Amino acid sequence: MTTTVPTRLQLALNVEDVEAATAFYSKLFGVGPAKVRPGYANFAVAEPPLKLVLIENKGAADSLNHLGVELGSTDDVDAAQTRLAGEGLMSVDERGTTCCYATQDKFWVETAPDGERWEFYTVLADSQTFFAVDEVEQAACCGAGATAADDADTAPEKSAACC
Repeated sequence: MTTTVPTRLQLALNVEDVEAATAFYSKLFGVGPAKVRPGYANFAVAEPPLKLVLIENKGAADSLNHLGVELGSTDDVDAAQTRLAGEGLMSVDERGTTCCYATQDKFWVETAPDGERWEFYTVLADSQTFFAVDEVEQAACCGAGATAADDADTAPEKSAACC
């Protein structure tokens, strides 16, 4: 199976100041961000293979937003979901959703013993908005009830879990 994006783990962090965090992680991993938007940055780190996502979420109770696995295609997402279902892990399916400045096919596994959320996803296209502007409710993507009526500049601060 050919993929355009290497499989890599994703670590999404809540940060107080996305600019300061971006500067720190640029130094730490020796690469600049792949995408920067208001209140948001992500890194495609080659070594170690990591997708690091920074979401400005002032006052968040925890620095961990969620964990994930970035996959190369929708077929890869389907295969992972099928495998995990075979292991008895329930998932929440999201296809063609716009979240975190990207349109994605993905699913969430929310049954980890300590409550962390795992996202398995592939990016279909880049987006200029944090959420899809034509969707009314965005809770499926980011859990905190942000809506399309929210200003795109403040949407990341309202998210609980999004990539």
